[in-house]
Amino acid sequence: MVKQIDSSRGKSMNGELFSGIYRGKPVLVTGHTGFKGSWLTWWLHRLGANVHGYSLPSDTIPNHASQLPQHLSSELLGDIREAQKLHDYVQKIQPEIIFHLAAQPLVRRSYRQPEETFSTNVMGTLHLLQAARACESVDAFVCVTSDKVYENLESTDGYRETDRLGGSDPYSCSKACAELVASSFRNSYWNLHQFGKTHHCLLATVRAGNVIGGGDWSEDRLIPDAVRAVTSGTTLTIRSPSSVRPWQHVLEPLSGYLQVGERLLKKDPSSAMAWNFGPSETDDVSVGQVIEAFAKSWPELKYQIQIDPNAPHETKFLKVLSNQAKEKLNWQPAWGWRRAVEETASWYRNHRDRLVVTDDQLATYERDAGLANPY
Repeated sequence: MVKQIDSSRGKSMNGELFSGIYRGKPVLVTGHTGFKGSWLTWWLHRLGANVHGYSLPSDTIPNHASQLPQHLSSELLGDIREAQKLHDYVQKIQPEIIFHLAAQPLVRRSYRQPEETFSTNVMGTLHLLQAARACESVDAFVCVTSDKVYENLESTDGYRETDRLGGSDPYSCSKACAELVASSFRNSYWNLHQFGKTHHCLLATVRAGNVIGGGDWSEDRLIPDAVRAVTSGTTLTIRSPSSVRPWQHVLEPLSGYLQVGERLLKKDPSSAMAWNFGPSETDDVSVGQVIEAFAKSWPELKYQIQIDPNAPHETKFLKVLSNQAKEKLNWQPAWGWRRAVEETASWYRNHRDRLVVTDDQLATYERDAGLANPY
């Protein structure tokens, strides 16, 4: 049995984090069984929220959600493509805020399964927006998309929230479409000029960089592949060592999502927009640099470079600018990419020893982020 470490560090700060806005609030997290969703669910629990989840079962064994307390990991298993079931659940729990993370999140799988990708990421988002619109309790909606929503020009300047949307692969395109669906609802039904007159709901979309952290066992992702290589005693093959990504620990963008949610719940219409949450500009580093650092934190890892000329197209350079979040939310990354790699390797090493340190790492992050982010 895996032991969950429940640290008390940082607990006294919970009433101050995000102005205590989530304490006692009914919150819906779609995709709560996923990597990011499970971390967000646990954080909201620490903040005192009444958390509800809606998601398909995790498709990996092991998975992070199953190692959290049972009442958090098994709320309701459902498919966001089933509109009526989703509608009924939203009506039942009457959430005040929705964090929408349920998605088909993998680029390579989207090439193999484009219909699943579009139906989940586009129609599933539409179904949830419709369910939220029909529920009087919903005051805030945070729609999580991706840094890959931009029309990628391989630009080294980075992308701002106002840059053109696009997507050359099914996953990226589906997330850009989700952004457009959300924007259409904000303009048509939750129009900012009519806020407080004809409606009381505010909607924001949030776009994050490449997240890493403990508890991710997804296919075709760098760190999970490295962990599988270590635990199986095999050699990891790196297919795109020079690809540059905005690497960050999973808790970095989640802190931004929670800050946006706080602003929406405080009825701030100026926050109902798109937001980027990426690492510092110096933390846009290559796959090769990240795996080298991971190997230093976990010396048992063996890897080799083997470029696949027949691999599906993936962006070689991707960088998002978080100036808006820094200026308007006073949000700042608390952990650089090296610290993110170290904490991630530590989580997996502890898991191998049958310890789950999610709560311990979250308490540490709360303390460290408190220095950078005056919530």
